[in-house]
Amino acid sequence: MRRILVASMAICSLALAGAARAAVKTAMVSYPSGTETVSGYLALPDSAGKHPALIVIHEWWGLNDWVKEQGQKFAGLGYVALAVDLYRGRSAADPGEAHELARGLPQDRAVRDLQAAFAYLASRPDVEASKIGDVGWCMGGGYSLLLAENEPKLAACVVNYGAMPTDPAVIARIQAPVLGNFGALDRGIKPEDVQAFEKAMQTAGKKIDAKIYDGAGHAFENPNNKDGYRPEAAADAWTRMVNFFAANLK
Repeated sequence: MRRILVASMAICSLALAGAARAAVKTAMVSYPSGTETVSGYLALPDSAGKHPALIVIHEWWGLNDWVKEQGQKFAGLGYVALAVDLYRGRSAADPGEAHELARGLPQDRAVRDLQAAFAYLASRPDVEASKIGDVGWCMGGGYSLLLAENEPKLAACVVNYGAMPTDPAVIARIQAPVLGNFGALDRGIKPEDVQAFEKAMQTAGKKIDAKIYDGAGHAFENPNNKDGYRPEAAADAWTRMVNFFAANLK
């Protein structure tokens, strides 16, 4: 079932976050996904020992500087962060091109690549395999939940204005606690969608913490979304993510 709503993705935007962070090490890495080899942007904390880890999932634009920046920020907080390249080397700056890339992404392949990212992180000597979470925005938010459905060992899941399931059979497969950040004015991921997802999760006895921000639309966390960026809501959403991961992964 394809739930990654193209309509909701049409209002994602590029950005460069300016938050200060601790020194991190970064590199492009490759890992196997089935019979293929895929790549991702790895950001490492500047400290020894095992760390919790995060799979960082990009918007419909692809693996761009803003997504890499998010990985760096999480690494600065002590996480091994892997931003996965679901488009296999392609990215977009134009909404039309991004739309085509998103529509052309096979969902089963994307989920397989994310599962492979989980396996890659779990195999690393600097990662605590039992403490791996994921986070995504827009298209990546939907895929963040799809990974939670398909990877029972995922320890924490964050969805930022991404598509959500309500089918009880699908909800039953989500084992990780879920945090969600959404905009009340989002024309793709509507408040009633969030409420239906929250109710379905609660009915199934799952852990869910969803917040809908008044006056915010889609991609409100992204500074380059000139008309839609809401700095106060974005700061609050970031704080919620930081606290959520600290509670579930550290």
